Amino acid sequence: MTVQELPGATAAYRPTPPPAWKPRTDPAPLLPDPEPYRVLGTDAAAGADPELLLRLYAELVRGRRYNAQATALTKQGRLAVYPSSTGQEACEVAVALALDERDWLFPSYRDTLAAVARGLDPVQALTLLRGDWHTGYDPREHRIAPLCTPLATQLPHAVGLAHAARLKGDDVVALAMVGDGGTSEGDFHEALNFAAVWQAPVVFLVQNNGFAISVPLAKQTAAPSLAHKAVGYGMPGRLVDGNDAAAVHEVLTEAVARARRGGGPTLIEAVTYRMDAHTNADDATRYRVESEVEAWRAHDPIRLLERELTERGLLDEDGIRAAADAAETMAAQLREGMNADPVLDPMDLFAHVYAEQTSQLREQAAQLRAELDAEGEAR
Repeated sequence: MTVQELPGATAAYRPTPPPAWKPRTDPAPLLPDPEPYRVLGTDAAAGADPELLLRLYAELVRGRRYNAQATALTKQGRLAVYPSSTGQEACEVAVALALDERDWLFPSYRDTLAAVARGLDPVQALTLLRGDWHTGYDPREHRIAPLCTPLATQLPHAVGLAHAARLKGDDVVALAMVGDGGTSEGDFHEALNFAAVWQAPVVFLVQNNGFAISVPLAKQTAAPSLAHKAVGYGMPGRLVDGNDAAAVHEVLTEAVARARRGGGPTLIEAVTYRMDAHTNADDATRYRVESEVEAWRAHDPIRLLERELTERGLLDEDGIRAAADAAETMAAQLREGMNADPVLDPMDLFAHVYAEQTSQLREQAAQLRAELDAEGEAR
């Protein structure tokens, strides 16, 4: 039966065709620049705030020492595993400095340094990787979500929090960090799609460090860049030199401000490199050559910023030594904290699992309590 044959239809009725397809938005402003944005070593560096550059430098030096100390702790049996962010410190530090205190950070498992730079105690940041506690810190107190080991699952959480905050009228931005490997997960698609549709105040930072464990980026995506994926969701994509701390901070600050004023989400790809292995359990020599690593050492984030500061007369040997001394003090405190054996309560297994314990958990908790009491009486 055609439309004209429907009861009550007249022969004169002619359905009009649907309007021609046209883009919902102009894609051109959403596309990233063809080359990663840089500040250090360019004319833009002259306009960078000297105080900010010095703070970035101090945090970079402290972060490098933190990564080295945490890696050493794994060899001493004090840490079960540590995914180092050596070479990526510019991204980690810039994130912490770009957020206001009221904002939320959603880190991945490699982003302990970002949490520490935001003010989290270095020992607490490693508690999860030590296997002592669910998280090691109160996420609400620090506005840092738990370090996320499953790939990209923190991204939808960030969108949900940001959307909820806006509905409540809270002036809050969520910043979610993920690696290049995480962009191949379904959670990445879901998070970006929801964020763009809802215009949620959230910023996505992809640290493209070249490898998802042993898988190079070319085996994950054929896109021109990961930042280009943004246009498919209707949000702007930015491409930035991830080893240029000043550039990463500028791009993140702009994206956070845009989100806060109602402009919606931004996807930022920071092109960087993982100098160390994936974790202390990984042998990176099986899938990459040392000459590639050495080439990236010449683009080290600390070296880039140190050169800029010394050439501008903002940093001298005393300043370099002071930053190193402060980092060493932090490392000593971290060693002391991690060398202390924690006092663990087996009943904590049942804490913070659900807001209200299920009947099964209550039963299991009672059974464990009885066993512990019996063991105590036997002694």
